[in-house]
Amino acid sequence: MEQHRTSQPQGRRRPQTPLTPPGALVEGAAVYRVAARPGRPGSGRIERAVPGGRPVPPVVLALRRLPNPRLTGLGAGLFASATMLVLGVLDQLILDGSPLAFGLLFLPVSALTALWVRTADLVTAPISVPIAFAVGVVPISGGSGGFGGQAMAVVTALAVHAGWLYGGTLVAGLITCVRKVRDMGRRQRVVARAPQKVRRP
Repeated sequence: MEQHRTSQPQGRRRPQTPLTPPGALVEGAAVYRVAARPGRPGSGRIERAVPGGRPVPPVVLALRRLPNPRLTGLGAGLFASATMLVLGVLDQLILDGSPLAFGLLFLPVSALTALWVRTADLVTAPISVPIAFAVGVVPISGGSGGFGGQAMAVVTALAVHAGWLYGGTLVAGLITCVRKVRDMGRRQRVVARAPQKVRRP
């Protein structure tokens, strides 16, 4: 008797995943490429590859690893004021109230305040930075004679060190403007892509 061969049903072919280039590491949605140093096999550095194929500089990767909190307007103001007050006290104790050191420390605090405030409260960064400068200048103003003398010393210090005050406020304002422009561009791209998604079945 002849035996009929039973054909087994073939399963569905699984879609093949695209192969990553040799020497690449996949982490989430990012592709990292291991670039070997010439003359030293087995040693190399990891570079992040962008969609265009160009590696991201290590400085950008280091900046992306830094903490990136999102503070409210009130939180950013409290952060800047508390930081400048602590720096002013340390400046008075260690450097005897050096205005140069205080001004140089005020610039990065202004930049961090503008970077860490959330997008909805960007306008508060250039406002809270001068207030923080006025709070931090109290320990190094050197006022005496009660509240009136201390207030006059703070006003005099603000007038003398107005250059650092304007510089920190300008830094915060520029960073705020750049973040606002980037946010507006991101929103425009989302709106432009929305009709294309609706047309697709």
